[in-house]
Amino acid sequence: MALWSGIQSSIRRIILAEARTSVRFYCEPADNVEGEEQKTIDPAKDRTKIIPPETSIRYMQSKAYQQTYGEKPVWFLYRRNHKGAFAPRKTRKTCVRNGIISTGNPCPICRDEYLVLDHRNTKLLEQFISEHTGQILDAFKTGLCRKKQKELLVAIERAWDQGNLTYDVPFREYDYSLYYKKELTQ
Repeated sequence: MALWSGIQSSIRRIILAEARTSVRFYCEPADNVEGEEQKTIDPAKDRTKIIPPETSIRYMQSKAYQQTYGEKPVWFLYRRNHKGAFAPRKTRKTCVRNGIISTGNPCPICRDEYLVLDHRNTKLLEQFISEHTGQILDAFKTGLCRKKQKELLVAIERAWDQGNLTYDVPFREYDYSLYYKKELTQ
């Protein structure tokens, strides 16, 4: 009996979910409605324009970049807004929704449209690698949203695979005498 009621409740949930999506689909306003004004998008928040990696690399070498960030990494001066005394361990999912910055305080990469995470943009990628350990810095420290953190991981892995970024492999000394048979002394 309990199994049947569980199945019925899950079927009800599926039907309600389908009804909600269909209502949302059919009730959306048309684009060409007379008398209705279109929303104007603030150009500073518009992220629909695709910036090529070559432009980003040139930007990293420009005076505008030096004036904005100086010698410090792009994430150094970023501070995230949050409720309470302690910052949450997970950062937000994304800063950009439907091509527009949807938060008041976007992450360092989403904030500046000319910072493009690409495996060829090594100057930017090096800022997210620890100089002491060679590991990729956590999003909790850098303040990147989870979407950009994933893009960063992919870009750094590609750069390592293609040889654009170097990484050190620790040298280990082995005692090979353990593997050889000891000579019999007579």
